[in-house]
Amino acid sequence: ERAGNGLTLTCAVLAATPDLDLFFGRFHRTMTHSFISVALAALVAGLVAARVRLPRWAITRVVIMCAGAWATHLLLDWLAADQSIPRGIQLLWPFDGTWFISGWDIFLGSERRPLLSAATMRKNIETIAQDIAILGPLVVVLWLVRVKALAGLSSQLARGDHPSK
Repeated sequence: ERAGNGLTLTCAVLAATPDLDLFFGRFHRTMTHSFISVALAALVAGLVAARVRLPRWAITRVVIMCAGAWATHLLLDWLAADQSIPRGIQLLWPFDGTWFISGWDIFLGSERRPLLSAATMRKNIETIAQDIAILGPLVVVLWLVRVKALAGLSSQLARGDHPSK
């Protein structure tokens, strides 16, 4: 089904999953922020999709969507301001210890310590508001393009521009 059956929710969870490494302190933005983690997410998604006996084209779509969800997190972190040392993400972990950061600081950095203080919560709310202000219009445009494309497909089918069965 068109990203149904929990796939959209799964992709949303996968997009946030790289930050689970926050619970391991010094490992933040290393192993879960690498190309290897994207490949593992794709592999697991493919195995699960094959296990539920999806057609090959659907498995490919699930793999691309899940890997894309995880990779999007890495892209946004790469574009974000990062005041912690070292700055950036380790895209090539475990093969290379280089830290990558765009330097463009498009997104505000989040505050991690102390997590429940008023200053930290205020900073993180500001960050979320700015992220929504930047990404919200993009999401709306993409949704409108999708709706328009589906409407065009629907009208083609209604006119009989499809092969008969």
